[in-house]
Amino acid sequence: MKKIISILSTVILLTSCAEKTESVSANVAAGPEAKKPNILLLVADDTAFGDIGAYGSEVHTPNMNKIADAGIRFTNFHVSPVCSVTRSMLFTGNDNIEVGLGSFDYSIYPPTRGKKGYEGYLTKDAVTISELLNDDGYEVYKSGKWHLGGEESGGKGPLEWGFTKEFGILSGGSNHWNDLAMTPDFKDPNGLNVKRKEDWTLNGEEYDRPDGVYSGEIYTNQMLAFIKGAKKDTPWFAYMAFTTAHFPIQAPQELIMKYYPKYLELGYAGLKKSRYESLKAQGLISHEATEAPFNSLTKKWQDLSQENKEKQAKIMATYAAMIEDQDNRIGQILAYLRESGQLDNTLVVYMTDNGPEGFEPTNPKTGNPEMAKWLENQFDSSFEAIGTANSENVIGTSWANAATGGLQWWKWFVGEGGIRVPLMIVPPGGFSTDYARAGQKSNAVVYVKDVPMTILEYANVEHPMTEYKSKKVIPPSGISIKPFLDGQSDVVRTESDWWAFELFGNGYVMQGEFKAMKVRTGMFGDGKWHLYNVVSDPSESKPLEAKHPEKLKAMISLYESYIAKNNILPVDSAWSAFQGASQ
Repeated sequence: MKKIISILSTVILLTSCAEKTESVSANVAAGPEAKKPNILLLVADDTAFGDIGAYGSEVHTPNMNKIADAGIRFTNFHVSPVCSVTRSMLFTGNDNIEVGLGSFDYSIYPPTRGKKGYEGYLTKDAVTISELLNDDGYEVYKSGKWHLGGEESGGKGPLEWGFTKEFGILSGGSNHWNDLAMTPDFKDPNGLNVKRKEDWTLNGEEYDRPDGVYSGEIYTNQMLAFIKGAKKDTPWFAYMAFTTAHFPIQAPQELIMKYYPKYLELGYAGLKKSRYESLKAQGLISHEATEAPFNSLTKKWQDLSQENKEKQAKIMATYAAMIEDQDNRIGQILAYLRESGQLDNTLVVYMTDNGPEGFEPTNPKTGNPEMAKWLENQFDSSFEAIGTANSENVIGTSWANAATGGLQWWKWFVGEGGIRVPLMIVPPGGFSTDYARAGQKSNAVVYVKDVPMTILEYANVEHPMTEYKSKKVIPPSGISIKPFLDGQSDVVRTESDWWAFELFGNGYVMQGEFKAMKVRTGMFGDGKWHLYNVVSDPSESKPLEAKHPEKLKAMISLYESYIAKNNILPVDSAWSAFQGASQ
């Protein structure tokens, strides 16, 4: 008997030691006396769930694949359907309506203009992680786009939000090769007949952006300069906010044509099917998933002329090249961190801000005639010019629809194609230690508000919740992913950790694997509530409201409580966000 007890005691002791070892390997920066980790937050722009190699794409992304292999790929991660709204939640852990982004500055529903929560820029009603990390002694860097205020729309630039160094643009995007803006000045009577310049800044000062240097190169080189200039033993937070693959669709010429034959062969439907099958085969969407039905806003490849097919194939090839260039830039950063001995003490997060951009200026349903006129007057629309500084193309509804593979819809819409995007996280030490969850794919329910809370927990920075520097702030509602990443939990959000979202009068509520959604007729919906299990049915093609009426009723009640709590204003059923575009 004593021998048995002795053996059991040894087993328990060994098991305890193994658990402690696994916990340390999952987070080498754990513990109050451990060195603070660096944080690298990589955010892609307007990039689909199926656009990168780690998520089943044909696009060459070996460096992103290394992130996937070293950490966890999340397959049920959701953001908002547009850029700045997502970024407001990413930096605060709050709902967008709580911090001024109940509206999108490129399209504002007129009755909401000037109302609380609809400012269109990040307000001081909450505290950002950049401020909190700064307070804790971090160097806080931003390179790329901001799109949270500080220009004509109002609000403040990065230096007013805790960043110690910043570089790039304040708006949502720009020409990738020079200092020209991506849109005309609609307020200028002559705006459609001229190109306008984009404002660039370096640490708050006007920056003379050189021509001919691609956006990925100029942003990455400046971020590396910031990191290289950091004080020794001072931790840093680096927000690398790429503008790829946001329109205009432009890329280095040497990367474009290798993709051209494939897209010319596949066409719209062929690419969508290819990506759907790849996502399914790799376990990135459920094996129960069915193909997304045809979307009436898209075109059929066979209806295009040969000339148009060739142009469209090159546009999509340029889009793919933008993503490959971004991968090359990420490789530059990771290589430097490895060479300088900093990678092992860096938390790496990669995500995209929303699905692919389906805006199509010439489309009578989702376009903008003034924008179309400006593009025709000011840019070269020839096949040869595609990808250059003097072209300004978009992938449009049909390629955007194809890019999402097994999902429906795209940017601007609350369908899964607009809001389900890649998220990959590698904890400190994950690239070189035996991280227990390395290479795993997880359908754990995760929301963009959870990312900032995760960053704070890894940095061992406590959020003040209701008061910051003697000022009341709205507490965040995000949930840290760290316990899941460390293997201490099998879930991030339980059914009680639901969330709701509204934009342009379209809304949804997510609870566990279930999503209840309503889209207005003005945004091509039927104005009715529908219920889906978005894990087993990511294409949202099998409505469940008839099968689970009580579940839908309960979720609608949750959504209505969210609307009432945040004083969210109703939107006319016929209003179109595309017709209401202000830029």
